[in-house]
Amino acid sequence: MLYVLIGEDAPGSLEKRMAARPAHLERIETLRNEGRLLLGGPMPAIDSPDPGPAGFFGSLIVAEFDSLADAESWLAADPYVTAGVFRAYSARPFKKVMP
Repeated sequence: MLYVLIGEDAPGSLEKRMAARPAHLERIETLRNEGRLLLGGPMPAIDSPDPGPAGFFGSLIVAEFDSLADAESWLAADPYVTAGVFRAYSARPFKKVMP
């Protein structure tokens, strides 16, 4: 089943985000290589594809997992979580309807 994973950045965490980014992307790449990633990316804190020092509100991933517990476990082990980038994060079931 698909799950949406959402992380909300902690205030002032841009430096931590940049430091953890390579390890975070490596995990996302694994999902992609396994054919489990539908989409993923950051949510800029301002209305710009390159928010610069304004940083990011958070990140969103839609991917396939065997269960909600598996999605939650995967998210909890993400470098953005373990490095303290996210102040809050969650996984929820997702039903793709379109396109």
